Amino acid sequence: MVIGSGFGGISAAIRLRAMGYPVTLLEARDQPGGRASVFKRDGYTFDAGPTVITAPYLFDELFELVGRDINDFVEMMPVDPFYRITFTDGSEFDYVGDEERLLSQIAEFNLDDVEGYKRLAEHSKKIFDVGYTQLADQPFDTIMDMMRVVPDMMKLENYRSVYSLVAKYIKDDRLRQVFTFQPLLVGGNPFNVTSIYLLIHWLERKWGVHFAKGGTTAIVDGLMRLLDEIGVEVRFNTPVAEIEVENGKAKAVRTESGERIACQFVVSNADPSMTYKKMIAPEHRSKNSDRRVERVKQSMGLFVGFFGTDKKYEDIKHHTIVLGPRYKGLLDDIFNKKILADDFSLYLHRPTATDASLAPEGHDCFYVLSPVPNNESGIDWEEQGPEYMERILKSLEERHMPGLREHITTKFWTSPDYFQQELRSASGAGFGPEPRLTQSAWFRYHNRSEDVEGLYFVGAGVHPGAGLPGVLTSSKVLEKIVPAQNPADHLPIPSASSRRKASA
Repeated sequence: MVIGSGFGGISAAIRLRAMGYPVTLLEARDQPGGRASVFKRDGYTFDAGPTVITAPYLFDELFELVGRDINDFVEMMPVDPFYRITFTDGSEFDYVGDEERLLSQIAEFNLDDVEGYKRLAEHSKKIFDVGYTQLADQPFDTIMDMMRVVPDMMKLENYRSVYSLVAKYIKDDRLRQVFTFQPLLVGGNPFNVTSIYLLIHWLERKWGVHFAKGGTTAIVDGLMRLLDEIGVEVRFNTPVAEIEVENGKAKAVRTESGERIACQFVVSNADPSMTYKKMIAPEHRSKNSDRRVERVKQSMGLFVGFFGTDKKYEDIKHHTIVLGPRYKGLLDDIFNKKILADDFSLYLHRPTATDASLAPEGHDCFYVLSPVPNNESGIDWEEQGPEYMERILKSLEERHMPGLREHITTKFWTSPDYFQQELRSASGAGFGPEPRLTQSAWFRYHNRSEDVEGLYFVGAGVHPGAGLPGVLTSSKVLEKIVPAQNPADHLPIPSASSRRKASA
């Protein structure tokens, strides 16, 4: 039984099905994808969640596991540049995979940082080789699992923050921002997050940044077709109220409608904090689990504005990072003080730069994301949201998109309230627990529950963490901790041809 059809739940269902298990996936909402759901308004297609596709081989693996070719389901397209970063002084930096282009831009900002960047890239590759290649898909069930990697972490200076380690090699303040904003894409403050997350830099250099034709929702659609072909039962509008536990073992789930569904074990793609607090009765939770839930530091919240225009803004790249006048101070306001600042930094997504079909002919569609405090801030988004959206649009108009507000044909926004109420995320956090050192690996929620036998977790809240590579890799951990299916009960995977004939 898999709870939740985010990328973690879908990939878990595929991997468990490949192991020979019959699988049922329950989704509380009326559409799949979790954070990766979709809004369709006035002829525009807006991805609601992740838009940066890295490590696409992880999607390839899911299809190959069950004898399919991803190219029959989804078309992936490379994005260049990966990101354009813009500064308040008018300067721009295109973050690209090609090292020659990258170094020439660094030289224009600060010639001395060229050699510094080469050393930084080598350091990030070493972190990647350990933190991603060796450890990402390994379970961290015990403290000894953590202790075994401490020597490597110390040698790689993972006790430093991302910003601290980058600043060791890079002197130009703008370039320091270019090479440290990436942890924000997984919910982390680069001044707090362990430098192990510098592996993101090498991951992007190694596999590039991609986009799916039709948007991220096209990947969800392709995976749902795959689930149907391999015989996974998917039920929408079926929120789970309780995981039933007998003699310390998960035996069934009860839906909010009162239905009891028996199962061999449960995989939760729901927020682990919410799973423990809302779905498991107190008598089946340990004091340690309750304490962990209470002291988790959740990631920041997200304010996301969506808008379409009857004008094409050809100068705007697919992914643009619009940095504000402050960096450390703004992040301190968001993560620590939990106040809504007067200034902001933005991620502007223009998918029609790559796929014009996502908007009416001659139009563009956009999604603009502003990191904000999570709902522990007490911000009233019903009151603050409309004015905040207007400030963002005004800023984009002044800096990058002349006449923007005159050309908007549709607009709406979501806030941390959407994450808390619709996606059931603790404190309305955008990415689950913040990925600081004390909430990574063994310190993060475990992939196997310590309290309930037969309860497993996937998704952004557990090891290895948020972001599509982390979420997809969390399902690979299952293959190491879920018991192998009894050969006598092994349910074979239908071949692609036989399944299609049956459907016809």
